[in-house]
Amino acid sequence: QVQLVESGGGLVQPGGSLRLSCAASGSIFSFNVMGWYRQAPGKQRELVANVSPGGSTNYAASVLGRFTISRDNAKNTVYLQMSTLKPEDTAVYYCNAARWDRGVRYDNWGQGTQVTVSS
Repeated sequence: QVQLVESGGGLVQPGGSLRLSCAASGSIFSFNVMGWYRQAPGKQRELVANVSPGGSTNYAASVLGRFTISRDNAKNTVYLQMSTLKPEDTAVYYCNAARWDRGVRYDNWGQGTQVTVSS
């Protein structure tokens, strides 16, 4: 079990930027994928972006071109650089570390960090 701690959330005006960090208590290299999810009030949790150990990335269509996910394996940290933020990006953002073992997915989640985009 790995502990994930997010930081960097806050209140930002539309068009602004934030960088989220996710620090893991252990090596992130052993996980098949590291990702960021978000959940807005009254909505389901959704994938924002993920990154493989080799650096391959995947983004939700709604954030493509505005958000960038990256990882620092040496620091066991994953980042989400968010730019050109919109009010609809307001949500609790969760860090995720996932591993597959014999066809079964095992998830680790952080506690979440609030991002509010408002003027």
